[in-house]
Amino acid sequence: MNDTLLEHGFVTLAVVTPELRLADTAANTLALAAAARRAAAEGASLVVFPELALTGYSCGDLFYQEALLAGARKGLAELAALTGELRLSLVVGLPLAAQGRLYNTAAFVTGGRVAGIVPKTHLPNTGEFYEQRWFASGRVWTGGETANLDGVEVPFGTDLLFQAENMRECVAGIEICEDLWAAEPPSGRQALAGATVLCNPSAGNELLGKADYRRSLVLQQSARCLAAYAYANSGPNESSTDVVFSGHGMIAQNGKLVAESERFSFEETMLVSQVDIRRLQHERRANATWFGAAAPRFRRLPFRVETPPAATPSAARLRRRVSPTPFIPSDPARRDENCREIFSIQAAGLARRLRHTGAQTVAIGVSGGLDSTLALLVCAEAFKRLALPAAGIHAVTMPGPGTTPRTRGNAVRLCQLLGVTLREIPIGDAFDRHLRDIGHPADRLDLTYENAQARERTQVLMDLAGSVGGFVVGTGDLSEAALGWCTFNGDHISMYHVNIGVPKTLVRHLVSWAARSRYMDETRAVLDDVCATPVSPELLPPTAGGEIAQETERIVGPYELHDFFLYHFVREGSGPRKILFLAEHAFAGKYDAETIRGWLRVFVRRFFAQQFKRSVMPDGPKVGSVALSPRGDWRMPSDASAAGWLRELDGE
Repeated sequence: MNDTLLEHGFVTLAVVTPELRLADTAANTLALAAAARRAAAEGASLVVFPELALTGYSCGDLFYQEALLAGARKGLAELAALTGELRLSLVVGLPLAAQGRLYNTAAFVTGGRVAGIVPKTHLPNTGEFYEQRWFASGRVWTGGETANLDGVEVPFGTDLLFQAENMRECVAGIEICEDLWAAEPPSGRQALAGATVLCNPSAGNELLGKADYRRSLVLQQSARCLAAYAYANSGPNESSTDVVFSGHGMIAQNGKLVAESERFSFEETMLVSQVDIRRLQHERRANATWFGAAAPRFRRLPFRVETPPAATPSAARLRRRVSPTPFIPSDPARRDENCREIFSIQAAGLARRLRHTGAQTVAIGVSGGLDSTLALLVCAEAFKRLALPAAGIHAVTMPGPGTTPRTRGNAVRLCQLLGVTLREIPIGDAFDRHLRDIGHPADRLDLTYENAQARERTQVLMDLAGSVGGFVVGTGDLSEAALGWCTFNGDHISMYHVNIGVPKTLVRHLVSWAARSRYMDETRAVLDDVCATPVSPELLPPTAGGEIAQETERIVGPYELHDFFLYHFVREGSGPRKILFLAEHAFAGKYDAETIRGWLRVFVRRFFAQQFKRSVMPDGPKVGSVALSPRGDWRMPSDASAAGWLRELDGE
């Protein structure tokens, strides 16, 4: 059973291209019924069949024949009855005569009845298409009408939406084939009126390059409408007299392809996947352009989103892939392109700040860690773009009690290779004096011990920047801002925070990308070693062997988990239980449920408790859809309680 999926807002859709027999409505009814049963076993709540699926799209003048029309009506009645047994909903295409005209329609059948029928609006009549020979456009219906379906009045028109009674945010709209290709597809108005699942029974033939164009239309419309889009296309069993059909089926959500069928199969093809309705609702609520638009008036007809009783145990699984690294594309080429774009945004932001202030120098603390390495590379790029000498970058290494030879060596050598001005200012004496001044025992390795080092380093950078006529470039990243893993008025402060939009998991990829694409030989080797170094603030003394003793991820948890939590919490507005559900799916085999739950609890607590640091965060460039700037992206009271989120996580 997929009740857990429904609980988290996932609706299982099926897109089917049946094994058609052209003009044989009885055979097609049996084929659609068999497909519906298979979809029910797969846990589908809503199944979309192609345009004119009960007859076939390419029947030509046979559409004038009452025998064909009557057979289609009979088949529709049988399928409607089947939905009561299977407890799922179907979108079925058929030709239908109403008020003296013939229409190309799609019926929404559910709960043992035909809930409503939507006629096609845009009828192609150029090239290989000549639908206006047989069909009338649905635009002649002004709204509120019904059609007589063998003695039963059924809601009919282009003003119909179908709303789930048990999941109010699940609202289905229907447009048919060419409707999508129009300048103003009906699905746009449907979405503005609340439709979150757009169904398209289609019969698009294949031409060279058309599949790519069709795919782009589906993706763009799902993105423009902030909706899911289920596209079911006729297959190669249609007539091949002049054209060939491929059965190109797709399920998309908000601009991303969730599932896609293989084309040109003479056997039935079925796509089954889930769409996240709750996420779509979050996207709409957070989009002022969306909720500021006028909502057209539609009739809403009820149905239920249910788990079919025939669903197999395996149907409970989440079929769509959930990336464990939502900030990092799995495709290497796209990942490199993203890194190139982000690096350009960072460098352009810093260059703009340099031009605005007139400064030709900056001060930056370098530790040999990932964050300061990336920030230093960004500085070098910004200075290059402004034709400023690299010597204007004052890179300062400030060894203290926790500094290890490995990180210090990498920092020093990288600065030398980049040609920046390198300064080494040890903070040991000043730090010891400060501890004595405040009466803090030197052997008490607590938070004060750690924070005092960070603040001493910040003081050095601030005063040095002033003395050379420049400003301080910060090095902290987005993940640290989310967790508050920075010292308030220490490394938390700078004049410009170049990494603040970049999550920790992506920082490593950016440095690795720079090593491979922009540097060679020894510089590349240094950057590779930086990537291989454990993440650490190096605020506690190293081991007897000189190794890092304080690994960040052993303290606050794996950054890959925290970045996953951050993305789904901020970008998708997901609650802890849904985040836990998704994380268990994404990290199956790597982390068990209790481990994920434990670190998610840490994330929630820290995210709420550390907002005060984000409220006074310095300027810095936004590079992706997740950002925490108090000015542009995330406004939250510093004294907000995490109790409700923790109770949800604990199942209370």
